Amino acid sequence: MAVLAGSQISYIGQDIEEIPASLGEQYGGLARRLDVSFNQLKSLAGLKAFGQLEELVADNNLLGSDLRLPHLPCLRTLTLNKNQISDVAALVEHLHKATPSLEYLSLLGNQACPNQLVSLENNEEDYQRYRYFVLHKLNKLKFLDSRQDCDNAKNEPVSQLYTPLPTGSQDNKGHKGVFAKCRYAYYGKQSEGNRFISNDQL
Repeated sequence: MAVLAGSQISYIGQDIEEIPASLGEQYGGLARRLDVSFNQLKSLAGLKAFGQLEELVADNNLLGSDLRLPHLPCLRTLTLNKNQISDVAALVEHLHKATPSLEYLSLLGNQACPNQLVSLENNEEDYQRYRYFVLHKLNKLKFLDSRQDCDNAKNEPVSQLYTPLPTGSQDNKGHKGVFAKCRYAYYGKQSEGNRFISNDQL
């Protein structure tokens, strides 16, 4: 049974394998958010009637790498956590075409997302490579999985980039610098370097 709250539709835990046509007929033009989590979904073809959808939650289903979405021009948020997606390249290629406004994507718990939720053999380096690939292909994303896209500062204006230099040192026009070898010498009894050196070693 569908639960309606304004423009939000929940159809959770109904053991369906595909989105029923009746759901689209009844709520398709109205829905801006649709939650179909905890079903047995193997296809999302029934979303064709949901042309104005902005958020789709399809966690804990049986969706695989052959997942196909209809063209959803307004979709900004898509969560596909804990499905059976293994081919991240095929998925992002499809999402690039089908969801041109996508800004938030989560694939945690899929083989395609190589973190330790899937396998203890995965490490941070595996996950970071995956992030770089997805963010490169879907360059409008602001969030991937549970993290903000802070890996890539290419869209930030130069003035917003972090610098450890004080404000007065950021002007590169009047900068002067010295490049040379430095030699340090320690003198006197209080020198830390001399505490462990006996006279016969000098």
